[in-house]
Amino acid sequence: MSRVGKKPIPLPDKVNMTCEGSRVTVKGEKGSLSMTVHPFVDIQMDNETAHVLLKPGKAKENALQGLTRALLANMVTGVSSGFQRNIEIVGIGYRASLTGNILALSIGYSHPINFELPDGISATVDKNNVIVLSGIDKELLGHTAANLKRLRPPEPYKGKGIRFSEDKIKKKAGKTGTK
Repeated sequence: MSRVGKKPIPLPDKVNMTCEGSRVTVKGEKGSLSMTVHPFVDIQMDNETAHVLLKPGKAKENALQGLTRALLANMVTGVSSGFQRNIEIVGIGYRASLTGNILALSIGYSHPINFELPDGISATVDKNNVIVLSGIDKELLGHTAANLKRLRPPEPYKGKGIRFSEDKIKKKAGKTGTK
């Protein structure tokens, strides 16, 4: 049995979860999210909690219970408080600016890179080298942050590039030179 899947999902006061067939919709202060759950999984809702249950005879698919519970909990957290991802740009002359929903990045190429943010993701730029991405959909936020990092991954000698603020870059020694 899934330990994660057995835990109830607490629903805050201003969050409303509805289940119509296999479609689950979560509405809150920041917006609404919906997803289709697997047919082997059933969702029961009380006043303040939701439970994810496996349908009878489907014990081999218990990983779906934990997965569905985690996805629903992320949806509830997203519509109530949202998610945030901090990205740092490290390097001399590397900077970012925001115009509308397009990030203009100067990251060492001969031309600026224009990165368009998807719908549902907003960004702010602090000190020209810190980008704060925020949104209600955790999956879309992580995918956008990974695509942004992929433009110039951090290199191991000087640590220049785009990285998440919690990343620790192991630097290599480089050449020792002659005496």
